[in-house]
Amino acid sequence: MSKEELRYAAAACQVDFPNPADRAGIKPHTDRMIDMISQAVEGYAPFLPVKLVVFPEFAHAAPVYFTARDLLDKLAISIPNEHTERYVAKAREYGIYIQTGSFLERDDKYPNVVFNATCLIGPEGILTKYRKVNPWIPWEVHASPHDIPGYEEEMFPVAKTPIGNLGVAICYDWLFPEALRQLTANGAEVLIRVSAYMDPWGATAPMDWWTVVNRCRAIENVAYVVASNQAASLSHYPPFSWPGGSMIVDFEGRILHQADPGPGEKIVVGPIDIAALRHERAVRRGHQTLGHLRAECYPMYSQSFYPPGRGADREKLCIEGNDEAIAEVRKRMGYE
Repeated sequence: MSKEELRYAAAACQVDFPNPADRAGIKPHTDRMIDMISQAVEGYAPFLPVKLVVFPEFAHAAPVYFTARDLLDKLAISIPNEHTERYVAKAREYGIYIQTGSFLERDDKYPNVVFNATCLIGPEGILTKYRKVNPWIPWEVHASPHDIPGYEEEMFPVAKTPIGNLGVAICYDWLFPEALRQLTANGAEVLIRVSAYMDPWGATAPMDWWTVVNRCRAIENVAYVVASNQAASLSHYPPFSWPGGSMIVDFEGRILHQADPGPGEKIVVGPIDIAALRHERAVRRGHQTLGHLRAECYPMYSQSFYPPGRGADREKLCIEGNDEAIAEVRKRMGYE
């Protein structure tokens, strides 16, 4: 693989859709995102070839119902599906990689459970499927793989592709450094954030968590970050509004390009240089944080905090059940 093939542009695309009430509303969203892929690839072709296109969390559908049963009845779909087939066709047309906006996913292997999932799609087809490990509780009633007894699938898959090793985590996952550490330990060079990070925790001081966390995870892992944030206005999903601010961050934590904060569709494009990243990782002796990690110093990781396996009782995957688990953890930690 030549060095030229390892330098390309990534496009973080943010959307401003009304949330569908049922599955029929997903197709118009897919239609628009397919158009945005063409606009990003063709419009920026004179500068750098766009080889990675990323969409935000809830781009297909958001969990607007309070129980997993309602989500299963009205919005959840299996993967692969008619929408992923269209992304595969687009990836083959342009020779690119697409990180889909998230789906509310149903899987017959796990009856009565809903996952929040995103797919990495390339010319080869679906390369990885990532299921959100840390739902934004109590409001998000879809399951984490951590909730499923005996879950054996890789929770943090990384795809080795001609444009580098790509790993993804969804929104609230990024407030847990461990998730991104695990992706990096699994080989990730580009950390992709598929997010719906709402106001006030966006890209505007003094609560600019979105910006701070994206930069910090890049520094911690010596990795690029391509972060696409939801940009839906209040009228589309009350009581929340999303500030966008999608960005590309390099492996030193520098923001290379960022969309201006505020709702509305935007495409932000920035350079990715995998050859430079690999060189940096190979020669760096200082600030090689994963290599310098003294894992044995942290006994906290040998104990359980949020209770695992709660999905054995599917009825607990609801707002009330989440609140019960949160109260249990607070009591165990001496917070109440």
